[in-house]
Amino acid sequence: MAYFAAILHMVDIEKSKEIRPDHLAYLNKLEKEQKIFAKGPFADGTGGLVVYNADSYDEAMTLAENDPYIVHHARRLELKEWSIIE
Repeated sequence: MAYFAAILHMVDIEKSKEIRPDHLAYLNKLEKEQKIFAKGPFADGTGGLVVYNADSYDEAMTLAENDPYIVHHARRLELKEWSIIE
């Protein structure tokens, strides 16, 4: 299992507000499946971050691309593998 940081850059504020309930429902579903390590908005309003637990980059990309924010073009996705330093 690896971690992948999905940076969700704001594209359309109004569309993001409209899609937010679907986005949160999607993340809640993935949390129950233990596919989410962390999530939350940026304090400056420019977007947010979701850190996925996934077996591969391709799996993380699929999870991130199915986020309603991305599906409806309210946010732009940037995905990077993330390492935790212990």
